[in-house]
Amino acid sequence: MKGKLYGIGIGPGDPELLTLKAVRLIREADVIAVPGKVKTETVAYQITVQAVPEIADKECVEVYYPMSKDPEILEKCHTEAAEKIETYLAAGKTVAFLTLGDTTVYSTYIYVHTKLLEKGYEAEIVSGITSFCAVAARLNIGLVEKAEELHIIPASYQIEEALKLKGTKVLMKTASKMGEVKKMLKDCGQDVVMIENCGMPGEKIHRSVDEIPEDASYYSLIIVKEK
Repeated sequence: MKGKLYGIGIGPGDPELLTLKAVRLIREADVIAVPGKVKTETVAYQITVQAVPEIADKECVEVYYPMSKDPEILEKCHTEAAEKIETYLAAGKTVAFLTLGDTTVYSTYIYVHTKLLEKGYEAEIVSGITSFCAVAARLNIGLVEKAEELHIIPASYQIEEALKLKGTKVLMKTASKMGEVKKMLKDCGQDVVMIENCGMPGEKIHRSVDEIPEDASYYSLIIVKEK
């Protein structure tokens, strides 16, 4: 009998934001999969072990994803990751793949999920609290009201036109191009706030463009609102 794969969103950083379903499935899983080379050095593991300490004793498979946009490199890594996890599923084991935030939002897990579904394995997505919802809650503000639009934008790509959209803009993956992003934010004349490491050690809130450091951490998220 084949095992089953769960892609589990563990939330943005605060271990108390893991859902009850996530905690249950992680406890029940035979194997834990984490995105990284060394289990204990991955952020996903560091967050989850605080809520589910027993994962320290579970079998673990590390899945490495490079920071690259090269489609050939990414395809190779996704294939290797799927093959690693397939060995456990073929042996009838349940695998819980830990992924930050929500599994459906810019998650590298989804590529492995798709490949294993195509091979006939059972795989299920388990929602987690998104980083932008957690950030809004941390700031004690709403994201959108009434007929306002909400736009989720990967800021490592071109965002100049996206900043002209009506409503609230959420800029994710900003760190690699922070200098360019800051310049465009100054030019757009909207209200800007950024959080680094929301819910994690080293959390910092920057309430204007000028406060935002160009060497901000990888886990930085910006909310842009019309004045």
